[in-house]
Amino acid sequence: VIGQPAKSKRPKEPGENKIKPVNKKVKPKNAKMKERESVDSSLKSQSILTQVMDKGHFQKLAATLSLAAGQSIELRCKGSNVTWSYPSYLDTFKDSRLSIKQLDRHSQLILANSTAADTGEYSCWLQLCNGNKCRKDETKTGSTYIFFTDKEELFVPTPSYFEIVYLNPDKPAVIPCRVTTPSAKVTLHREFPAEEIETDGTDIFYDAKKGFVFPHPTSDHKGIVYCKAESQGAPQISIKYHLLYVEVPKGPPSTSITVSSGRAGLSDGVRVVCTVLGEPDVDVSFRWQYPGQESGRPVIIQNFWRLINRGIGHTTRISKSVLLVEDFEDTDVGNYVCIAQNLQGETTVATKVEL
Repeated sequence: VIGQPAKSKRPKEPGENKIKPVNKKVKPKNAKMKERESVDSSLKSQSILTQVMDKGHFQKLAATLSLAAGQSIELRCKGSNVTWSYPSYLDTFKDSRLSIKQLDRHSQLILANSTAADTGEYSCWLQLCNGNKCRKDETKTGSTYIFFTDKEELFVPTPSYFEIVYLNPDKPAVIPCRVTTPSAKVTLHREFPAEEIETDGTDIFYDAKKGFVFPHPTSDHKGIVYCKAESQGAPQISIKYHLLYVEVPKGPPSTSITVSSGRAGLSDGVRVVCTVLGEPDVDVSFRWQYPGQESGRPVIIQNFWRLINRGIGHTTRISKSVLLVEDFEDTDVGNYVCIAQNLQGETTVATKVEL
């Protein structure tokens, strides 16, 4: 080629082929590794979640985001099999303002005409599926907490005007008076005697995403309380919360069984009741074994529960399962066994019915 110098035939010196960057600092390899290690894992998890901005721009989301109520928002999550989580309020009312679409390479969540009640956590993750079984891919997730600010609604609205909060000595309790403006000053107040409850940051602390948190509740905390918020205007009051202290000890269900009659006549109706006394927020499941079970003898089984107050601030949940034999026969003679189960274990009780 005319004008090009002839190529040098001399042997190259070691390292001569390396391209040296111009006006660029070269970092040692070990520095790069340290830098990678120091990246916050929570930021890594944000990588698949983005917000769609004007003119087709995308923005990675931080842990929190503040938007004015009334705005619409579009979020995208990379992946071909994405699952979303968002405030349960939107599901409860089957809100048409929320739309989710799975496209080829991403999933799209659009929330139109936002309100203060939409404040909460929005997250997504990839599903790894093998046949019908799917599991969450912990390395491909994204999450952000969105405050939809509204001067008229400093507290996130709730469907009710009064809520019960159970104080269990074994687990934290939360008074869920969340705010729509993260900078709002929030205080906790007792209704009677009328006083502000001091939040020392240890026994009681405030989290704008959760509310007031009691890490180790005691019976001293019980009573009726409310929250007050202030932010560039007149203070606002939350709904009231009734704090009930739970004294029922943890363990397998405390179960008893009764029968309408231990001796029944032919064609009589027999009613067997299995009763559990337990914590207000602990579910109980029941199973029955009875004489005519293997032969397919028809019986009626009904389960229900209710809360009862035992003095001021002490609440117990009564769970019952009722087995009814409408037309007693010879095949119904024998033992009626009730198995009650909760997360701590199961308890078996039995009674006998004779002819």
